[in-house]
Amino acid sequence: MKRIAFAGTDGRTMLCALVVSTATSEFQQNPFEGMVVRGTPSMPEFSKMMSWPVTFIPTSSNSAEDYAKTIIAAIGKGEIDCVVPMPETLLFEGLVDSLESAGMGDRVVGLNRAGAFIEADKIKCKYLCREAGIPVAPSWVDLDAKEYGEVLRTCLALMDEYGGVVLKYPYSAGGKGARIILNSWEIREVYNILMRDYAESYRQLFGKQNHWPLLIEARMSGVEISFTIFVDKNGNFRILPTAMDYPERFEGPAGKENPITGGVGAISPHPMETPELIQMAGDTIAGPLIEAMKKQGILRPCVIYPGCFVSLNSQGKPTSIRVCEINIRLGEPEAQPVARRLRNLGAIISATLEGRLDEVKPEVREDQISICVALVTGPGGPDGQKGYPWSCTKGEPLEIDMKYFQRKGIQIIPSAMTYSPEEGVFKSDGTRVAYLNANVTVKPGEKRGEVSERLRTKLLAAFDNGRIRVIPRENPSGNRLDIRRDIGSHFAVSGEIFV
Repeated sequence: MKRIAFAGTDGRTMLCALVVSTATSEFQQNPFEGMVVRGTPSMPEFSKMMSWPVTFIPTSSNSAEDYAKTIIAAIGKGEIDCVVPMPETLLFEGLVDSLESAGMGDRVVGLNRAGAFIEADKIKCKYLCREAGIPVAPSWVDLDAKEYGEVLRTCLALMDEYGGVVLKYPYSAGGKGARIILNSWEIREVYNILMRDYAESYRQLFGKQNHWPLLIEARMSGVEISFTIFVDKNGNFRILPTAMDYPERFEGPAGKENPITGGVGAISPHPMETPELIQMAGDTIAGPLIEAMKKQGILRPCVIYPGCFVSLNSQGKPTSIRVCEINIRLGEPEAQPVARRLRNLGAIISATLEGRLDEVKPEVREDQISICVALVTGPGGPDGQKGYPWSCTKGEPLEIDMKYFQRKGIQIIPSAMTYSPEEGVFKSDGTRVAYLNANVTVKPGEKRGEVSERLRTKLLAAFDNGRIRVIPRENPSGNRLDIRRDIGSHFAVSGEIFV
């Protein structure tokens, strides 16, 4: 039995541990046990209630230092064999470095501080891609965020040539640092909002220095798609099944009233996934990036997660691919539907640490579609909160019809919720409260669009019928939760486009 721990406090952490413990490989006989280092206050109780074979190891705090102490002690005692850190902040703050210093670097999947700039500094990553020959936005500029005149001139020039621009706070922003501008009227307003949101972060990073780096790039078009890639110490890599993320809070294009968030849902596979696309991602992105990492001496067992824009021909085949940004951990919530389609996640992680990814292929449930929908905190509350991703009401109780969800084959993964042992109830802690996950098998002769619509309708019905509620203080019969309703609809859309 190999014990694989996932460190973090979100839904993907618990879901991956559960998959490692329960998925059955067709080729790997060695059993694996999934564990969670820290998790959220609700997860141990929820897991116990569901009889899930997941063990939890608490930490003293959410700091990288306390995570490191806990993990080092657990490995030393034989409680866990290895660990996969999930939040990028743990990597930025040196969790891997601490394990390396303790002689346990071969027990952790992730980049150390020397390599973490790939996600932590988007401008530095752009230069790395340029050196490696990895295609990115057709034009991008690194300038001083405090020089509005230069920002304005750059935006106008890129909009004239490419039809839109993206302003990016280039450091860690929880997936919320990109702001899209589609017309000249929005330039000043979007710039002001970005500066308001990150001025304090800039001051903490640079103090009184004059230059505040800002990345401005041409807005790319095409299909947005990300690739989860495990890389071992020898440079072997495996691309997992794809997923389509829904990063905008609401349906429709991103904008100042529809911000890009940490993600409110995902489907796997991506409707545009093809063998040609996977091959292109390996040849164009993974291979060159790994070679560049070798040259810089930062290659080690890790996950890379490039977000890309893909151009297609009239048959839906990829013609080109460009990198928007590169992350260095599993995506949230994209990792959830991806993991639910894998039979051998534990074996992949083990091979990543042992340098054997050339021997272990992902065992994918190719005939299945998986959908993950976030249940987020909606508007309302004592102070007129706007809801996720803005201000959120906290501390309201959850009501869950467990028998209904079990009967319907819908999995609930707790995230931003707490548990009150005195009251015996779960409570919302704001933001993305929980996730609904479900898979469906596409039978021979069925169309993926029709099958995915049935699955999407099932998830929406559970929400619409109040089978899971956060009970508002001001309305005991209401529901504080909200949901984005188009998640999973793009299989049907792609079927209409590419006949």
